[in-house]
Formats: sequence, C-alpha cells, structure tokens
Amino acid sequence: MSYTFYMTLSGRNTILKGSIALSSVFLFILAASSARVIAACPDAAAAAFRRSAGFGQLIGGKFFETNPYGAYISIIASVLYSFTVTIIIYYFFEKTQSPEILFFAFFALSFGFESMRIVAPLNMDHEILPIYLMISSRLLLFGRYAGIFSLFAASIYAAGFQAQQQRITLFVIVVATLIIALGVPVDTLSWDTSFSMISGFLPMFRLVEAVMFIITLISFFISSWFRSEKEFIVIGIGSLLVLLGRNLLLNADTWISPIPGSLALAAGTWFICTRLHKVYLWL
Repeated sequence: MSYTFYMTLSGRNTILKGSIALSSVFLFILAASSARVIAACPDAAAAAFRRSAGFGQLIGGKFFETNPYGAYISIIASVLYSFTVTIIIYYFFEKTQSPEILFFAFFALSFGFESMRIVAPLNMDHEILPIYLMISSRLLLFGRYAGIFSLFAASIYAAGFQAQQQRITLFVIVVATLIIALGVPVDTLSWDTSFSMISGFLPMFRLVEAVMFIITLISFFISSWFRSEKEFIVIGIGSLLVLLGRNLLLNADTWISPIPGSLALAAGTWFICTRLHKVYLWL
C-alpha cells in the first residue's frame, strides 16, 4: 500500500486555520489572567533565581535594571505577534502554494507558547500544583524548539528541499521537539527574571540554537543563488531580524528590550512574507 505525503493547498490552509485557533487560545489565556499576573509580577521578579541570558542581555543586562513588567510586556508582544501573523499569513497566502510559508507560520505560532511564562507570577499569587508547573514548562520548551526547527525547515525548503515531503518534515519536527521538551530536566520551583523556568543542559542547547541559526541564514542566502531569485537575499535578512527579535523578546527582563525586539520581529516578518508572496505569485 502506498501513501502520499504531498500537502494540498486546502490541507495546508486547514493547518493554518488550526494555528489561528491555537494562537487565539493563547491570547485568551493571557487576557483572562492579566489582572493577577500584573499584580504578582514584582514578587515573581524578586524571587527569580537569576537574570535571564541571551544575546540581547549582553547590552540590556548591563545598562538597564530588571523590570518585572518588561518581562510581562514581552510575553504580551509574543502572543500578539503569534495571533496577528498567523492571521496575516492565512489571508495573504490562502491561494498561494509556498512550502516556506507553512513552516514560517509554525515559527510565528511558537511565540504563543510564551504565554506559559505567566505561571511564575501566578504561582506567587496562589500556589499552583507541581504537575501544572511541569506541564507549562514543557509546553514552553516545546514551543521554543518547535519555532527554531520550523524556521530551519523553511530555509531548507527555500534551498531546494522537495516540497512533497512537507508532512514528513512536520512529523519529524514534532517528534524531535517532543523528545527535547520531555527529556530536558526542569526545575519548576526556580525561574529567571524573564519568568522562564530553569532547565538543564542550557549551554548545550544554546550552542545548538546558534548553529541552527547560522545554517538557517546560510540556507536562505544559498537559495538566492540556487534558484536565481534575489528576493531570497531579502528573506535571509528578514530571518536574521526575526531571530534577533525572538532572542530579545524571549529573554527580556528590562523595560527597553520589548521595543527593539518587537520592531525587529515586525520588520523581519514583513521582509519574509512580502518577498515570499512576490516569489510565488508568478509561479
């Protein structure tokens, strides 16, 4: 018996609709808990085990003091980004078959999982059962690594990977991400100043992230030469911007970090979506 793994346009759009629905759930969770989270932010920041790390913190962490509301604003910006971009992608690419945009939509959706960071301040307001702390922590890890793998997948499709294997690629991303999210040790009683739970093997995974970021950028730039499309150079620049914005938002613990993070994400997303639409509009 033979099976086809080719994803039709209608099947792709169904997945995009599901992404919009899931991002709406994340937005609802954030809105419903906002009053309690805002009230508990100062206590959660004071109880943080350590300051958050990341590229943006090399500058922001030296010149700006921690601000609990800065972390919460970064969570809001992340969830709104997820909700808005998934809708935009569906609206503008509903009739455009582009394998890259499917995986970029998953990258955008991954920001919705940042809503799980609210468990740190909520735990200060009233003690949450350990099982729920563990689930939210692993959901956060799942979202972060699914986002990395999804943008990486978009880049290798741009470089010429066969579009017929989209379902297999999605399956591999989910399985690999689940293995990481379920296997990494998590301390549910400790968090950093961005309200992210402390997890194990952090240096190793940061190295993996850095390597995948570099490969992702190289793949987009190579695709410009391989496919004779200069638009992929702009898409590569856009991917650099969204990765920088992602790093800033995911590790923000100052009042200033969410601003350049959001701007970088918005600019990078604009470059990627408009150029991909231009490339595939004439195919």
